[in-house]
Amino acid sequence: MDGPRGAHISAEGLGLKGPRGWAFRGMDLQAEPGSLIAVEGPSGSGRTCLLLALSGRMRTTEGSAEVDGLPLPRKLAAVRAISALGHVPGVNELDPALTVAEHLRERALMQRRFDGSLTELTRSLLRSRADRRAGARRRIEEALKVAGLDPAVLPKGDRTAVRDLERLEALRLSVALALIGRPQLLAVDDTDLKLSAADRRAAWALLRSVAADGTTVLAVSSQAPPDATTVRTGVSAATAPHSDDPVADRAESGDQDDDSAGTHEGTASEKNERDAQRGTSDALAETGRA
Repeated sequence: MDGPRGAHISAEGLGLKGPRGWAFRGMDLQAEPGSLIAVEGPSGSGRTCLLLALSGRMRTTEGSAEVDGLPLPRKLAAVRAISALGHVPGVNELDPALTVAEHLRERALMQRRFDGSLTELTRSLLRSRADRRAGARRRIEEALKVAGLDPAVLPKGDRTAVRDLERLEALRLSVALALIGRPQLLAVDDTDLKLSAADRRAAWALLRSVAADGTTVLAVSSQAPPDATTVRTGVSAATAPHSDDPVADRAESGDQDDDSAGTHEGTASEKNERDAQRGTSDALAETGRA
């Protein structure tokens, strides 16, 4: 990437209340541009709602926050314009039927249409088709390099379907897609979910390298690495009073993915996850997800 500029993030007493109660409350954060920020907490504690709020996708209820000097929730659209979502289950998921190449082409096309000022867009349209394609290829190649994803080593190269990717490969693809837009803030959910110890280290190394390249990274995890700026969400909805934290249940939007349902069938944990999925849908509808 060619010198991306990260966003400074600050928050004081930030809280979000949905139809089932508080997703999170009393969150404080100060992070410099290019920081690696881990949102740490148990499933059901409001981590994903906090991630979405700080990236301009959910409207907070109380407290104050700024992203690159833009106040939230007043400047939601402006914050969305400088931020990008990686993997966020239920909000920004990869299509399992599409190939890696199809995802990349689609994102590059969308970026060319909707990114930048009107002047920049006009200038882009005046370039030849060959120049536009070359520009899109450069962006894709830069993003893939930073994300550490080499399509050539995939089973079918860039024609590999998302359903055939390993979890770490899918994470790298989602990060690459987000980086095509050269955001100041990258937000990623479920960073360490269902990864082996080695893959977990690789995932954090990936996000660390993105931050080192200049982009501020905000990542949800169950356990933050020691070198990250860490903000911790509250107790799990499984142990908190129902009236105090339940939107947080699926404020956790993706704390478990589809595979986990079969692994923990019938357990209390799985029930919490199903409740959580409903909670985030409610919260998104209530708080104004973009």
